[in-house]
Amino acid sequence: MKIKAKIKGDIVDVKVMAQHEMMTYDVAEKKTGDKNNANFITHINAVVNGKVVFDMSTSQFLSKNPIFKFKFKGAKAGDELVMTWVDLKGNTKVSKSKIK
Repeated sequence: MKIKAKIKGDIVDVKVMAQHEMMTYDVAEKKTGDKNNANFITHINAVVNGKVVFDMSTSQFLSKNPIFKFKFKGAKAGDELVMTWVDLKGNTKVSKSKIK
């Protein structure tokens, strides 16, 4: 994942690109002949200092390499933001970034 987290005042502004193919059921059937080959991000969350600051369940209707933007309070420059996504097949990706 590519993460940009910048603090302005007391609000942290985050932009994340989650690198994933995001293959829907229809695309999987067209490409492979089997809907069971579908795979897309189903859950994504962000944690700072042990506190969940972003949590989202997703579906197959996101684009390839989706971009997420969100804001939150309660962090300072230098804190570590940990982003995690899980896809339909159970694969997990964890990325970390310092808040600037």
